[in-house]
Amino acid sequence: MSQNDQVLHYPIPAEAALEPPAEWARLRQGCPVARVRLPSGDEASLLTRYQDVKQVLADPRFTRLLNADDAARLSANESGGLFSSDMAQVIPDGGEGHQRWRRLVGRWFTAKRMAALRPVMEEMAEQLIDDMVKRGRPADLKASLGFPLPVYVICDLLGVPAADRDRFAYWSDTLLNLTRFGQAEVDAAQAEFFQYMSDHVAAKRARPGEDLISELIKGADADGGGLSDLELLVTGMALLVAGHETTANMIGKMVGMLLADRSRWESLLADRSLVRTAVEESLRFDANPGFGLPRYLREETEVGGTVLPRGTTVICSMAAANRDESVFDAAGEMDLGRSPNPHLSFGSGAHSCLGQALARTELQVVLEVLLRRLPSLELAVPVQELRKVDGLVVGGLSEVPVRW
Repeated sequence: MSQNDQVLHYPIPAEAALEPPAEWARLRQGCPVARVRLPSGDEASLLTRYQDVKQVLADPRFTRLLNADDAARLSANESGGLFSSDMAQVIPDGGEGHQRWRRLVGRWFTAKRMAALRPVMEEMAEQLIDDMVKRGRPADLKASLGFPLPVYVICDLLGVPAADRDRFAYWSDTLLNLTRFGQAEVDAAQAEFFQYMSDHVAAKRARPGEDLISELIKGADADGGGLSDLELLVTGMALLVAGHETTANMIGKMVGMLLADRSRWESLLADRSLVRTAVEESLRFDANPGFGLPRYLREETEVGGTVLPRGTTVICSMAAANRDESVFDAAGEMDLGRSPNPHLSFGSGAHSCLGQALARTELQVVLEVLLRRLPSLELAVPVQELRKVDGLVVGGLSEVPVRW
């Protein structure tokens, strides 16, 4: 099949919540650069092979900002959500400015700092599991643990009250909108979120605490520049969205995958040293990651043997790339001890996920605490009944019913 024969609707639907769309394998083999129609009606090119996705994500010439006139819109909403809103342009997309921003913010997300946070995360997880057990079974693991834990952690890091977490959830969803919310609702929610964060930054300027925003206010970089109020505000918003939504969904999907075939759970109970590699394999094996990463090509480039003209929007499907048999042996199997595991779930290159050490630590803590506290954990519904989250940029399960 050549790239021009067929235009697929994107996101491509899958038969089951934890299974990849059958098209992924077909596209990787025969049509690695495929034409797709997005929810907005605009066309883009979909990349599904590991090397192609890695090449584009690591190439600094390709921008994550979709605000050019000829860039594809992801959703029908004019504000465009996360990738093409005015706010997305506040944080520099490349060059010195981007490196400076990553250097300032990245200090907070080192593996060493995350290891220091680990006991706090364990305590939070224990408390949430206690509450879930008290309420009785069956329980929704996503609502009881998967969602609140990353929210508590990111609120703690940013110095915002965890009591506001339901508002953050709603604001995040509107920022991650594809088809779920109308324009007026998105605009109103983003204005509220902007105001909330603006007030928070002002309060931290007046009375700094032991949190990331306070440190960013205090911490001028070695070259003398700190972040402006607008950069601080957008950084706070971006971290709140990225820091809870993706990990909350991943906790639910990871537990769902491990319980879908209970021999996986049993092997972890028998050997806890597999937790670290099991988390990495869950990230690689995730067939429901959401939209993928869009990139706008500012110049003509060749990808996967296809010349893409300047102005093309490509969608990098890391999840499809993570199933590439040329990189991963038995890519369609979940191997909890897989090592090395160079999956692309956190992206690649200059824009790889800043919070990956945080996400990894949260996922490992959740798994360790669940194995210790609820060894008899199992799905409370047949795996075919698990339902996907739809209409947002992120993927996930709408609930993860469990018993023990």
